[in-house]
Amino acid sequence: METIKDLFHRKIDYVRISVTDRCNFRCTYCMPQGQFIPMSHTDILTFEEIERLCRVFVKVGIHKVKLTGGEPLARKNFISLVRKINQIEGIEQVTMTTNGSLLGGYVSELAEAGLAGINISLDTLKPDVFRKLTGTDELSNVLDAIHKTSRAGIPSVKINCVPMQGVNDDELCEIAAFAKDAPIEVRFIEMMPIGQGKGQAGIGEAEVRRKLEAVYGSLGPVDEQLGNGPASYVQPEGFQGHIGFISAISHKFCESCNRIRLTSDGILKPCLQYAGHVSLKELLRTNASDEQIEAVIRQTILEKPQCHQFRETNDADSKKELLEERIMAGIGG
Repeated sequence: METIKDLFHRKIDYVRISVTDRCNFRCTYCMPQGQFIPMSHTDILTFEEIERLCRVFVKVGIHKVKLTGGEPLARKNFISLVRKINQIEGIEQVTMTTNGSLLGGYVSELAEAGLAGINISLDTLKPDVFRKLTGTDELSNVLDAIHKTSRAGIPSVKINCVPMQGVNDDELCEIAAFAKDAPIEVRFIEMMPIGQGKGQAGIGEAEVRRKLEAVYGSLGPVDEQLGNGPASYVQPEGFQGHIGFISAISHKFCESCNRIRLTSDGILKPCLQYAGHVSLKELLRTNASDEQIEAVIRQTILEKPQCHQFRETNDADSKKELLEERIMAGIGG
């Protein structure tokens, strides 16, 4: 099986593909009210273009695909895309991330389409806080979707929670409890200083661990690999599932980064912090061959930065013209 490594000897086998920049939520750290103008439908990649690129990604050595948004289920016929990508020879796994509000009505179809995993965002269990964070009253639908998904036979179900000071810091243990009575992974993701996230006060892994240990006792480490990403996992005594930490700020994991990103308008991004400058859409729409597109992807992977500079302000400022200015919804998470 083909494998590809960047200049720092990291094996790149995972691509996150944004299928839309649109979302029915207006989360304060991602897509705030009044600060987002969606792209026109003609500006985003068609499903046929995404499918073609996935075939090229396989040739490069990328065999795992995460479909993101915006909210991927907001795009019509999304399940057909899941099915088609799963049918590509060489694709090992297709997963998705969602806000969960539309998920309940599609769980069985997604399972039948071969979806290997679903990540559901959930930052609070309080209806009033949920309304302030997302601009919606969809909490009950999200919770219903979590329960349906955990019973649907989809191999991996994960809840993603972003801890925020003064917002949900008193709920983290309650959210972690989803992993107690069901084989669900609950991951706490440090606030990323991208877009509107720059103005939000997040909570680091050490503080989250302290809160969890005070309630659940020792957090026993898990050695097995769970998922494709950089999360480190623990399992408190009596838990069926696991608790994970994705801590790009306090525990930099760039040395093990295995991913690239494709925005909904076809920009290939080798690193979350830095803006992408390669338009695969332009290549697709100017009749470039698969071989030409493959060569561009390979070169972009070779140019993948060694690490992000979220904390190294001076170094990041010196590269300011290279930094990503889009909000998270426009990047694909």
